[in-house]
Amino acid sequence: MKLSIAWRLGLVLAGVSILGAGMTGYFAYQANRDHLVKASEDRLLTATRVLMRQVTVALNDIAADAGLVARHPQSGRILQRSLPDFQTLGENNVAELFKGMMQVHPEYFQIRLIETAHYGQERIRFDRDLTGLLRITGDGLQEKGHFAYVFETLRLPPGAVYVSRAAINHESGAHAGAEQPSLQVAAPIHDRQGKAIGLVVINVDLNRLFAQLASDLPPEFKLYLANSRGDYLIHPDPARRFAFDRGQEALIQTEFPAAGALLSGQPPPRDFAVISKPATKDAPALAATFVHQSLAELSTEEDFIMGLSQPLASVLQDSRHLALQILGIVSGFSALAILLAALLARALSRPLLHIMKAIRRFTTEGKIGALPVARNDEVGELARSIEQMEMQINQQIKNLHAQREALDHLASHDTLTGMPNRRLFLERLDLALARAKRQKTRFALFFIDLDGFKEINDSHGHEAGDRVLQTVAERLGMIVRETDIAARLGGDEFVVLVEDSGDEAAIAQIRDKLKTSLSRPVPYRDIALQSGGSIGIACYPQDGDTTAALISAADSAMYRHKTGKR
Repeated sequence: MKLSIAWRLGLVLAGVSILGAGMTGYFAYQANRDHLVKASEDRLLTATRVLMRQVTVALNDIAADAGLVARHPQSGRILQRSLPDFQTLGENNVAELFKGMMQVHPEYFQIRLIETAHYGQERIRFDRDLTGLLRITGDGLQEKGHFAYVFETLRLPPGAVYVSRAAINHESGAHAGAEQPSLQVAAPIHDRQGKAIGLVVINVDLNRLFAQLASDLPPEFKLYLANSRGDYLIHPDPARRFAFDRGQEALIQTEFPAAGALLSGQPPPRDFAVISKPATKDAPALAATFVHQSLAELSTEEDFIMGLSQPLASVLQDSRHLALQILGIVSGFSALAILLAALLARALSRPLLHIMKAIRRFTTEGKIGALPVARNDEVGELARSIEQMEMQINQQIKNLHAQREALDHLASHDTLTGMPNRRLFLERLDLALARAKRQKTRFALFFIDLDGFKEINDSHGHEAGDRVLQTVAERLGMIVRETDIAARLGGDEFVVLVEDSGDEAAIAQIRDKLKTSLSRPVPYRDIALQSGGSIGIACYPQDGDTTAALISAADSAMYRHKTGKR
């Protein structure tokens, strides 16, 4: 039977209509899938950067602890034996300081004071073992002069901090740290002539350190960490961790070749890599990001490369629901197109082309174009469905941006108190210093260390200590102006920056307000906790013209204040 031109035209138009509907659905699904993958990669990269920033902050905090002990006057006197009658007392005081630091930092395996003389003999040493903290004395103290972290640290100038390579600790007698992944963070101690007379070494538990930092990640996120040669230090498969220590090879550039660009001897063209790894019979498809980080402020033997991965299946989970919606819409429209092709061919072709252009614009520009949503026929229904789908995609992207902003806030604020952390405070201090130099104004820096905080923790538990820190943060926030900043540096240390601080009388008035606020009891359950605080003040420009000098001056003033109370 011979078909008429009308039938043939109708069939052609029906076929074209079905094809247009199918292409519309395909482009819509592809746009949704690509946007989800791109947004997921951006979120992964943001999370990786935040986590790497937290690692940097954590290592800088450990370096600050090592530097604090190295600068402690008693450390130098002990190594020089300048006060024989008080030698034992001084050693006991420093040992108590070591013990307190290890109680506050469960990621510390060991803290040692090592002298240059006697082949690097350990003078004071605190270890962590299975039962708690243990001070090593007598024959348990060892000679460590042949270890690289000792002689490399002794070559550093005053104020510098050395960070060793991450490795399995094979030193004998290391207690809980034996045969565990460790880092050595060390600071040299110099006499008044600038000669190195010893060093302070903190052994860090890498597993605990990264477990703390990664505890808030979603469960489907997997963490990777490699050194500058590409050896895995952390990997979801335990068999690949520290394989080089067993004479084996497990390299990041083997599993993720694109990450090899971050390992070149020259600085990489960019400090991150975004990778899509296809599925294999043993592993699902992954989206992964890696970030290269060098610790410029520390003397390190190697840099770190950190990565996060997420299964693509979880990324595309939402797109499957949208794909079914699109399939249903396209199927229904195709059925209608076959029935009405002869009568509506010309009327349908134009709005379909219009919809396809709008979808393509959304794919390339991310903007929702004008759609014929006012029509009361099936084309209008299709346009409204596509508009709703595009709005859902945009809402998903907005949600991802909000999560990224939350991660940025987490990187710059203390999680316990909600105060700005050390990183944000240093940025504000740099800005205040630049502004003061430009406008020739002055400002004051108040360095606060809580009194009796360790006793509160020991007597009432860490929950009571956390309550004290939170209350102090609230009170400091009520004292400072909106133009000033109060921050928590770590532990029980706080700092207040007051710009345009006025004369000495105004500064003294602010100090008195801080003292009064700190001396007020902190209600906790049915008791009142008494803490107080020691305050050191440094003013620009009298006490220094750099951030490091001002912080050091305020820290020293606080220490003199605290020492004077004893």
